[in-house]
Amino acid sequence: MGVFSIFSKEKKGNLDKGLEKTKKGVFSKISKAIVGKSKVDEEVLDDLEEILVTSDVGVSTTLKIIERIEKRVARDKYLGTSELNTILKEEIAGLLHENNIDDTVDYNLPKMDAPYVIMVVGVNGVGKTTTIGKLAYNFKKAGKSVLLGASDTFRAAAVDQLTIWSNRVDVPIISQGMGADPASVAYDTLKSAVASKADVVIIDTAGRLHNKVNLMNELTKIKKVMQKVIPEAPHEILLILDASTGQNAIEQAKQFIAATEVNAIALTKLDGTAKGGVVIGISDQFKIPVKYIGIGEKMEDLQLFNRYEFVDSLFN
Repeated sequence: MGVFSIFSKEKKGNLDKGLEKTKKGVFSKISKAIVGKSKVDEEVLDDLEEILVTSDVGVSTTLKIIERIEKRVARDKYLGTSELNTILKEEIAGLLHENNIDDTVDYNLPKMDAPYVIMVVGVNGVGKTTTIGKLAYNFKKAGKSVLLGASDTFRAAAVDQLTIWSNRVDVPIISQGMGADPASVAYDTLKSAVASKADVVIIDTAGRLHNKVNLMNELTKIKKVMQKVIPEAPHEILLILDASTGQNAIEQAKQFIAATEVNAIALTKLDGTAKGGVVIGISDQFKIPVKYIGIGEKMEDLQLFNRYEFVDSLFN
């Protein structure tokens, strides 16, 4: 698969480093599973199934991967265990390719008369504010003018934290302080964005999941108010998930997707976990593009996600 050889050395090096804990976990388990084995047989496949599930790939996605490898074993008659990583890489990339998720992700924006509006959702503690700050940095680095909106007005210090990030990356922010009406903040942000001809607006929202109905009502209200200023807003609803929570991240995704029209996902904290397989499960299960992955603390460590880069790094 020649597509695996086209990535820049610097980006690939950062990705390899960011996925180190997951790679070590997966490789050590696979190595133990194939000790003394010369070919991929039923026992190896059973062990591999367990490895993928415990690496948080998820049961349904794991079964798809195992089925693909079984078909390949039946077709090729003999597959040595030395080829297993290559087979895994190719079959997982093939599975994700069939999901028809667009990987042509960059910091360019579609041509439009109004600012491009991103509404960010996710529970507290997943790295939402940090991701917004890094997104703002990367859009600015790409030559875009950015405006932040502090609509997470329920959590103590949320507005302060976003303000710190706005100062750090030197982009303006609209805020009304803790306890303000989130929809009012979003409205003011979009009015200001239109007046200043900003390229992109990033709206933070409250990270609560205690009541799906309340969440849906709140997000719906914010959207309706924004649409009074920009009828198509928000153009993107970006769900932030913490990869280190594994299957819990998948459960959070289910709830947010049920509550609002999520059309993009960012997975954070991949560098601090051995549960990086959750990226594969989420990509496969929800058919929603994973646009960004967080693989470290630096601004540049919020990377644009590409399934081929990811799978290549994980199994190479």
